Amino acid sequence: MAKQVTTRRKRKESSILWPVLISLFLFLFVSFSYYAYQIVYTSNVDTKGQDTYVYIPKGATFLQAMDSVEASGVVVDKLSMRFMAKLMDYDKAVKPGRYQLVNGWTNRQLIGALRSGEQTPVKLTFNNIRLRSQLAEKLAAEVEPSAAAIDSLLNDQAYLASLGFDTTTIVSMFIPNTYEVYWTVTAPELMERMKTEYDKFWTPERKAKAERLGLSQKEVSTLASIVQAETIKNDEKPRVAGVYLNRLKRGMLLQADPTVVFAVRDFTIRRVLNSHLRFDSPYNTYKYKGLPPGPINVPNISSIDAVLNPQEHNYIYFCAKEDFSGYHNFAATEREHINNARRYQRALNERKIMK
Repeated sequence: MAKQVTTRRKRKESSILWPVLISLFLFLFVSFSYYAYQIVYTSNVDTKGQDTYVYIPKGATFLQAMDSVEASGVVVDKLSMRFMAKLMDYDKAVKPGRYQLVNGWTNRQLIGALRSGEQTPVKLTFNNIRLRSQLAEKLAAEVEPSAAAIDSLLNDQAYLASLGFDTTTIVSMFIPNTYEVYWTVTAPELMERMKTEYDKFWTPERKAKAERLGLSQKEVSTLASIVQAETIKNDEKPRVAGVYLNRLKRGMLLQADPTVVFAVRDFTIRRVLNSHLRFDSPYNTYKYKGLPPGPINVPNISSIDAVLNPQEHNYIYFCAKEDFSGYHNFAATEREHINNARRYQRALNERKIMK
């Protein structure tokens, strides 16, 4: 009798336990399915309307790549992102590069973009550059190679010779524009790209114009750098270029103040003094005839084209206008120039600009 009671009790307990187990299983299944759905299909990137990029350097490990992504600050659920990365075997397919993170991306889209290796190009620009070291720093701020790596090439005479330049002329190879490059570009690849762009810029038409002026491409860039340092007014550049070309034709000293500033390497100078003019340097065009050894900055396209398309006139002097408008007074005679210079010097004195 006792055995029959025990059997009935077990049957009763079993009839109660099975529904519980089934309910628990269904709950876990639904919960896991929902979490799995969230991991794969739910948005997990919130850029808050800002352009956001993640940089994965060459040689980065899976953990370093994940840290870089999280450091962007736009991943909502970091744990689910890492879980999906493992599911998609990203730990076996880490690719270096610069990747834009898109608002609303799911984990699957995010990891898929990183796995693909399809980088978002960098829009490389550079302007207002005077020295090779500044150029290296500007480029390094946009791409993976360090300033030291780029500067090393900019100072390597043998390497520069293979490109057709030297340390005094290499900055003329860099034509200021907007270029798309990959962040992972190497320093030599970047140099070769700039050489390609330089060759494209110097069309047969531009080469012919330089030849008619009796200047090489590098000399055009050197003169353009002086024109650029003299005036920020694009409409005035052809006239300034005409002045210097007139002086070159006559065998006169260029007497360009910006070349003296470059020679002294004090770019805070606002007023060139006699002490500066005595500084001995091949860049001092008050002491040495002709063009300096190379550009005194990276001339932009408007300055280069101003030299190639100069205004024809008989001016051989010019001086900044006393109204500080950025424009200049031009003169064909020394007497006119002296009068213009005196007006400007008085304006400097009135503003107490002594150096």
